[in-house]
Amino acid sequence: MNSAAALATSSRRGFRFLYVVDAVTLFALMAAITVVRFGLDWPTYPRTHYVIGFAIATVLHMTVYYFGGLYEFEQRLGHRPWLPRAMLLTFMAVGGDATVTLLTGRYLMPRANLVVLAVAGAVLISFNRWGARRVRLLRMGRPRMLLVGAPADIDSAEVHLADAEADAVVAGSLTDPELIIGEADRLGATELLLLSGEPLDTIYPEPLGELELRNIGVFRRIKPADTLLGLQRSRQIGGMPFVALRAHALPMCRLRFKRLLDLAYLALLAPFALPLSAAVAIYVRTVGGRGVLYRQERVGREGAPFVLLKFRTMTRDAERNGPVMAASNDPRVIKGMGWLRSTRLDELPQLWNVLVGTMSLVGPRPERPQFVARLEREIAGYGRRHDVPPGITGLAQTQGHYQTDPGYKLGHDLQYVVNWSPVLDWEIMAKSLVVMARRNAR
Repeated sequence: MNSAAALATSSRRGFRFLYVVDAVTLFALMAAITVVRFGLDWPTYPRTHYVIGFAIATVLHMTVYYFGGLYEFEQRLGHRPWLPRAMLLTFMAVGGDATVTLLTGRYLMPRANLVVLAVAGAVLISFNRWGARRVRLLRMGRPRMLLVGAPADIDSAEVHLADAEADAVVAGSLTDPELIIGEADRLGATELLLLSGEPLDTIYPEPLGELELRNIGVFRRIKPADTLLGLQRSRQIGGMPFVALRAHALPMCRLRFKRLLDLAYLALLAPFALPLSAAVAIYVRTVGGRGVLYRQERVGREGAPFVLLKFRTMTRDAERNGPVMAASNDPRVIKGMGWLRSTRLDELPQLWNVLVGTMSLVGPRPERPQFVARLEREIAGYGRRHDVPPGITGLAQTQGHYQTDPGYKLGHDLQYVVNWSPVLDWEIMAKSLVVMARRNAR
């Protein structure tokens, strides 16, 4: 491992220490607020009641902070302000504290304490991150920046960085993007700044993926024309606006949150999905004969293969001449089975795929390995749709058709990956129900 990667890995581990620091801070804050209000003679309940309540509230707050992204590794340059994020998440967690009281009748702490906790907790959580940033600077030294771009842009950036970025050092510069990896290793760079509006295909998917594996931050300077793209998140580095580039769109905390939501949805769907699946299975057996389930290898998250389940709606020799993409009014569909495909009831067995974690309820539809290999060659960035687990339904399925060009479908898939939220999933699931009701194969 090179020195830059070793430093970044050490930094990542140090950042994880914030779990402990934040938990101790929150618990101590809850106790301190109570002491300030009541002294050492706490009212109504024995002290153990309060201690247990503080512990439950701490776990709840830490859970909200985790899924809210406060423990995702942050590069050291141009960090976003912590206080607004911490304030929003702390208010959400305090709302969770109040909800526990409403549902159980157990007060985790005196009610007025929640108001103070909402404000003071956000401030202290933000302060912990400022402190961690300073400690990281002392332990690891200043970030080492590699500047990439035209000579004039490099000269201008060096002036700006010297004046406004005292906590970082310019390790070197480069005019040829093809030499990035070798130069980053030689200089021990921890951050890469793209200055001249280089086309994204010069950095993505490689060497951006390799740089991310080495924990080297990559930032692209925002030029005036870039504002036409509607960029909403930018970082100030040396007084210049940059946007952070990442090979993967969703951090792990959001993927895990999506997984928890899938399991919750499955629990709610089970009383309806199980009898419906049994009824469809009987119908498929009656109309199509033996072989109710159809198993097919597909490509899942991070390109890993998995076995997808479906109710069989095509003849057994549908692919006797090799894999073929499904088409509208496909002649291989068994008579009497078309409505299962148009209403997507043939996808019901994929709820098992969701349960075991190879799929999600909503996401890009998984393709077969043979098609993926070809599409990755033909369409730049196609592999990024594998940043999230594939779904039973997705944005491309509610907006397009079977015959929609793969490039256009990819646009829908990437829009979903970049903008994922629980609300977007709800919207897609609602639209999918409309599609099923209309028997409109898309």
